[in-house]
Amino acid sequence: MDHSSAQLFDTLIDSLLQLREGALKLEEHFSASLAKIPDSQRQCGRNLVHYLSVRQHDIRELQYQLHALGLSSLGRMEAYVLPTIDAVLTALHRLADRQPPAIDLQNSSEGFRAGRAHLDQNTNTLFGEPGSSRQQRIMVTIPSEGAQKYELILELLQAGMDVMRINCSKDDQTIWAQMIDHLRRAEQETGRKCKVQMDLAGPNPRTGRLESRPGVLHWRPRLKSNGKIRSNAQVWISSLDAKHNSADEVLPIPEDALRNIQQHDILLVTDTRGRQQSLLVTSVEESGCWAEGADEVFVEPNAHFCVLRNNEQVLEGHIANSFAKQTEHEYTVRIGDLITLTHGNIPGHPPRKNADGEVLEPASIGCNLPEIYQDVRPGDRFFYDDGEMGAVVREASAERVVIEVTQTRKDAVKIRSDKGINFPDTHFNLPALTQKDRADLDFVVSHADILAYSFVRHVHDVEDLIDELNARDADTLGIILKIETQQAFANLPELLLAALRHPPIGVMVARGDMGVEIGFNRMSEVQEEILWLSEAAHVPVIWATQVLESLAKKGLPTRAEVTDAAMSGRAECVMLNKGEHIVETVRFLSEILERMQAHQHKKLATLRKLSLSNICSAS
Repeated sequence: MDHSSAQLFDTLIDSLLQLREGALKLEEHFSASLAKIPDSQRQCGRNLVHYLSVRQHDIRELQYQLHALGLSSLGRMEAYVLPTIDAVLTALHRLADRQPPAIDLQNSSEGFRAGRAHLDQNTNTLFGEPGSSRQQRIMVTIPSEGAQKYELILELLQAGMDVMRINCSKDDQTIWAQMIDHLRRAEQETGRKCKVQMDLAGPNPRTGRLESRPGVLHWRPRLKSNGKIRSNAQVWISSLDAKHNSADEVLPIPEDALRNIQQHDILLVTDTRGRQQSLLVTSVEESGCWAEGADEVFVEPNAHFCVLRNNEQVLEGHIANSFAKQTEHEYTVRIGDLITLTHGNIPGHPPRKNADGEVLEPASIGCNLPEIYQDVRPGDRFFYDDGEMGAVVREASAERVVIEVTQTRKDAVKIRSDKGINFPDTHFNLPALTQKDRADLDFVVSHADILAYSFVRHVHDVEDLIDELNARDADTLGIILKIETQQAFANLPELLLAALRHPPIGVMVARGDMGVEIGFNRMSEVQEEILWLSEAAHVPVIWATQVLESLAKKGLPTRAEVTDAAMSGRAECVMLNKGEHIVETVRFLSEILERMQAHQHKKLATLRKLSLSNICSAS
């Protein structure tokens, strides 16, 4: 071996030994925290600390040199840090024809197997064993109507749902219990198992209610993914202004008109565009009648209707002025507009203008957490609905905040109630575990398999939750850390070490809030770092926010969404949000994940045989 080669091997070996020594020193520094982790998970914490130590250095040049020698470049070391370093050290010594160093080199092959086994075991414990050949789990957020529609839960389970997600900021315990009862019944019917995850609401700032006005009735048929009608809209016609759980909409008409309607009559109603839309009466009952339509229809109060029988008009009238629901007075804002944020119990409203169109009073909207105003300062940034609109705080007090719109994704943005808001520059002094969360915990620990912790930011947030769970003897309840703020991301290593004291745990990459908090230009980078740190801790990850959103809501995906769905296979679980086409979306995602798992595992490209490689030899 020439002098330059010997010198290269000396340099590489010395660099790796320094990385190894640094990892063990950092482990010693965290020894008190690691000692609190159960024996079954302590190696996960140790490996995370080792990974953090390595990532304190820029090792890119070392990686290039190792790669040039045909050795591991350390680029896939997340799940097994010391085994990777030891394997490379062993190979370098053999290449240099030297004796291994006088250190306790781990059995590399055993270390690699143990690292992957820890992650697999933790994933199975948290999400259950995979119910198919697809390794990644699919989580689905259940809409409120899931409490009434057993068939929806059944279809989702048959399509491939592995985890049913219930958002505790919506509905109530009665609705949640009905959803879970439907799931347990569907499990018995299908033989498939499905976990229940319940997301605590947390201190989630959202817009308050708006001024109400008489609502517009709306119904439409259900469509297949190809755009064809799957089933007509079902409309309940009644003289009573009341909801009907099985109806897409309730059409209230005068009682004398209702008494004269017969089966097979055609009801024509004038929509908001002045067109006559038809409904076929399919059955007549004592309290009303059922009708169905094949068109999407919007109907305003007092709209004209008539009834045809054998192509002849037999009666006419106007639908009721009052509706079972009042719709909120949504309004639009543009760049330069001012909005006053008030307390959540004060209905928001559009700008008040005089006859000449001059603004007398800016638009307003409430916030469900007015306590946050105590921490907001002029100059702080504000974002609405996952970044649909951005603004800057101009005035701030404990009673109200005035913001100026500075950016919008479209020319104008609609302001609606119950939309998420973010102040990424503001550090709130609110606990992650709210009084509502504590009240919900009794239900959660007795019904759910997994608890998702919203707006966790600090180690003491994790400790508070663990104390509450221990007080309820909920030792086996899984915990998901939802990483959705800058503080949570900055504190992720400490949060993982604290949470490992109560396994099983997981991490959710809440990409909507994170994108707003840190800026969408950094979202890809941060997403990767969360995946790496979680894998180093052998902790499964949930890939969340707007996965195949267009497919779920409109029936057709965008190209970008399909690419995103393919990349989501690097996580252990992928979350879908509710939508009219959610069942088809579960099937679509399941197929993508099953195909992609043959090509990749985490960052590792797996080289299965490609059909494209079957080409004839050149002559």
